[in-house]
Amino acid sequence: MGVLFKQYLSGDKIYTCSQCKTHCTDHSQLISKAFQGRHGRAYLFSDVVNITVGPREDRMLITGLHTVADIYCITCNSVLGWKYEVAYEESQKYKEGKYILEKAKVMKEGSW
Repeated sequence: MGVLFKQYLSGDKIYTCSQCKTHCTDHSQLISKAFQGRHGRAYLFSDVVNITVGPREDRMLITGLHTVADIYCITCNSVLGWKYEVAYEESQKYKEGKYILEKAKVMKEGSW
């Protein structure tokens, strides 16, 4: 296995993996807090770092059928949420290419 390269974010409001504290995203990437994950509340972000993306699968969510891929922390391999690959309903297309981080899987770091 090769060397693991991690990106460290420099903002004052960072979301990290709750298991290993690896940086995931900055507060400026937050789009919405009005989402539901498998483990409760979830947040929609425009960009996330230090993740691996799992295989794509069709999943029936509250807002309809989507093709999604689970996202994993690159350090500890914990499932953090998912990436929206395809939204089949026109009103949901804005989610494509965006990321869900489950509130139960991330922590806040910095000066909140």
